[in-house]
Amino acid sequence: MIELFSADTPNGKKIGIMLEEIGFKYKVVKVDLGKEEQFEPKFRKISPFSKIPVIVDHENNKESIFESGAILMYLGERSNKFYDNDNRIKINQWLMAQMGYVGPIIGQHHQFHHYNPGKSKFGEDRYFKITKSIYADLDERLSQSKYLAGDKYSIADIATWPWIARHEWHDIGLNNFQNLSEWYLDIAKREAVIKGYNFMQNGESIPLP
Repeated sequence: MIELFSADTPNGKKIGIMLEEIGFKYKVVKVDLGKEEQFEPKFRKISPFSKIPVIVDHENNKESIFESGAILMYLGERSNKFYDNDNRIKINQWLMAQMGYVGPIIGQHHQFHHYNPGKSKFGEDRYFKITKSIYADLDERLSQSKYLAGDKYSIADIATWPWIARHEWHDIGLNNFQNLSEWYLDIAKREAVIKGYNFMQNGESIPLP
């Protein structure tokens, strides 16, 4: 059994989706960010930067793994699913692009545009512009292949999709990007994605464009 320590964020959702996709038994342990539970000493023992998500694999010597990309790689290797050996160079590139660029930029767009509008015109304009360019870059990539790393669904898609799932916050218009929109809707239909998106069991449904 795997314990998933998380909050209801895109990074948390990607792990919920992956666990549903591979069919591993798991238990969610909610980390209340509003109450700053991520800074408690007990949690920092498994997450040195006080970040979610983290998993503890009780079937593998209680191994704990932090960083959502590392967790996806671990679960992909452990299950032998969605992380093909013969395509790992491409999968790793698109996974790292999400971890180092797509997620952080869209996260800043959330902070300025959604949570704190009107506080910094520079921040709002900057991250709106870059997020829109990310939509365009992903759309271009998906004009060349069905999924981000090629013809097969992988952890690169699982990592990126939850960030696009907050498209209603972005005010960019997902429907303006045909390939990205089709990719989003294709993944949104997967049973494991529907369940994993609602991994916190709060009745949340996937927002459709």
